[in-house]
Amino acid sequence: MTKNCLTALLAILLVPVGVAAGDPDQEEWIPLFNGRNLDGWVPKITGFEVGVNHNDTFRVEDGVLKVAYDRYEGDFDSRFGHLFHEKLFSYYRIRVEYRFVGEQAQGGPDWAFRNSGIMVHGQPVETMTQDQDFPIAIEVQLLGGSGEGERTTGNLCTPGTNVVFEGRLDTRHCIDSTSKTFHGDQWVVAEAIVHGASVVRHLINGEEVLSYEMPQMGGGNVANYDPAVWTDGQLIEEGSISLQSESHPLEFRKVELLPLVGCTDPEARNYKSYYVKPDLGRCTYD
Repeated sequence: MTKNCLTALLAILLVPVGVAAGDPDQEEWIPLFNGRNLDGWVPKITGFEVGVNHNDTFRVEDGVLKVAYDRYEGDFDSRFGHLFHEKLFSYYRIRVEYRFVGEQAQGGPDWAFRNSGIMVHGQPVETMTQDQDFPIAIEVQLLGGSGEGERTTGNLCTPGTNVVFEGRLDTRHCIDSTSKTFHGDQWVVAEAIVHGASVVRHLINGEEVLSYEMPQMGGGNVANYDPAVWTDGQLIEEGSISLQSESHPLEFRKVELLPLVGCTDPEARNYKSYYVKPDLGRCTYD
């Protein structure tokens, strides 16, 4: 046995029984975008069935997930789209690196200039109707500057939802964050920390810019949804994650998730100190 192998073996044997071999404080982020294709993601665009990627709106090129409109013929025509991850989530952190590029698609609405979003706590993609424009969801709104003036990003918008903000039910469709304005095509890191039906926090480049509580169904701003998926006032404990297509091209070079549900027993090998919701059934002690 070589000296290096002996050293490695001793390191393993010296780990006390019941103590995690890894660092319990080391965050283990999961890439949701693999940099090669759209595996694990499902497109839904207004006017089309679930799974139809109209005019290749969502695509992967040069390791970047792109939302593009160069293959559209004529106007954008309110073809609002969302790219859904195939799984549902409850307690987690979602983090993306994004940037706006190019010119807005012809016929895109004025409000959609350099406008997109990360939809969290959304309805499952299979419950959307063909002509539905937006999922019932909580939107972490992503905005780019116009080159002058202020325009915050990491805002909150609420298609089919409401939240408790600053201690009271707030039924406004959008609430501004406290972020800086990001002009041009610079990359920005946006993150949402989601704790089930309790607290949601927005971060931009690592700085908290907005916080609210009790995400729930309510309000308007969603057209042509199936009433069967709607319960007014119902708290939203879990849901889908999707990336928006609202007529302005943008790119995502990273989409990753940190689960906040797991083993919270410090004696287990897979204990993580940052887990928020216990699931002791996942603990391992061997």
